[in-house]
Amino acid sequence: MNLKKVLIPALSVSLLTPTFMQTVHAEENMSGVMTPAVELRGTLDHLLSEHFALAVLSMQKQYDGDESAEAAQAALEQNAADMKPAIATLYGDEGAEEFDRIFSAHNDYTVDYVQAVKDEDMAAQEEASAMLDAFYVEFGEFLEGATEGELPSDAAIEVLDIHEQQVEDAFTAYVEGDYETAYMTYREGLSHMFDISAALSGAIVEQNPEMFDGTVPNTEAGNLRSDASNLVAEHFALATLSMSKEFKEREDLDFVSWAEDENTADLKATIASVYGEEGGEQFEQIWQGNHILAQSEYVVAAKNNDDAAKEEAENKLSMFADEFGMFLDTATEGILPAADATELVNVHESQVLGTFDYYAAGDYTSSFDTFREGYAFTFDIGAGLADAIVTQHPDMFEGGEMVPEMPQTGMGGATANGISLQWMAWIFAGATAGLVGYFGVRRYRTRA
Repeated sequence: MNLKKVLIPALSVSLLTPTFMQTVHAEENMSGVMTPAVELRGTLDHLLSEHFALAVLSMQKQYDGDESAEAAQAALEQNAADMKPAIATLYGDEGAEEFDRIFSAHNDYTVDYVQAVKDEDMAAQEEASAMLDAFYVEFGEFLEGATEGELPSDAAIEVLDIHEQQVEDAFTAYVEGDYETAYMTYREGLSHMFDISAALSGAIVEQNPEMFDGTVPNTEAGNLRSDASNLVAEHFALATLSMSKEFKEREDLDFVSWAEDENTADLKATIASVYGEEGGEQFEQIWQGNHILAQSEYVVAAKNNDDAAKEEAENKLSMFADEFGMFLDTATEGILPAADATELVNVHESQVLGTFDYYAAGDYTSSFDTFREGYAFTFDIGAGLADAIVTQHPDMFEGGEMVPEMPQTGMGGATANGISLQWMAWIFAGATAGLVGYFGVRRYRTRA
């Protein structure tokens, strides 16, 4: 199944209107997670956070002289291109062209900056940095004009300034070999993109309420979906990055693994808050043993051209899917059937391995295509899980619109009114409805 053929063409449409299946689900189950406005925010979460992840990847690979650098930059540019049709629907072809001119150009400035650093050309670095500074000012003014002042340029410039600084800080720390700072900043920067999408979606909906059936994006349910997607997407991005780093024996591997461990710790804490320390420990054992460690074993086997060891690692990952499925089945007392959970995990793992396999084979375009498919898939997971939580516990998410505070740079995305990643602890207590809805959307999309 080629998810790219299904997901990518639909992105511009989903920015404005949910798919047929999503509309039906929202009407039947008014959980607040799949309303038109929250769908807008969810798609912006996806595209903006993917921009950050790809920007960091592209800069690292260009600096390292990695053979995949050109494909990484192409993926970053395609991410920008995917935003243009939706902008045209909102603000016309002229607005879309202006958006594309400003946004695409800043990706080129990033390339120039990396090359200047490699060449140790301080004048070129300062020039590229000045162009990036000019970008966020120009883009902030564009957003104010496009939204008719609903998103003031000062506020937009502030969050964009933080974004650009996080990209630059993560890269500078990487160049200097300060990998702990590099990946701590990476986690913070990825999370910050979810804050930007909260502000931007709020401004767009405020300006065009009739397009979104009077719904609003920044609600407690919308925050939960955003936070859930943040954590799951970060896991995918770090897993694929770690495997490529191990394959090339990069010296920052241990720190990518550290960032993965931090992500795992966030997940473990949510499990323990529902099922106690014993449940958290069981989760970690399953998650690390036949999952994270097995992915590393798969890389080693690929490097050694050891087909038997590679098959063994694949078997472990299959065992992980089964074990995790059973864990969720038991933990939820059968509310989440093991078969559904196992299918979900198997799709995710196939995308992780596919991203790596293409990379190891030197097919870098396919590797980044698969990365984008897998990254997009995590936002379907986040939506389904959040929908399950809110559906089962609607009283916890009865609050109205939340006005995002700008800027927010803490981990975990938008946290208005105290809703943050801790609410993910409810995921495993009520996941069936969301996953059934997710698989229904997936089957519908596959047939489309």
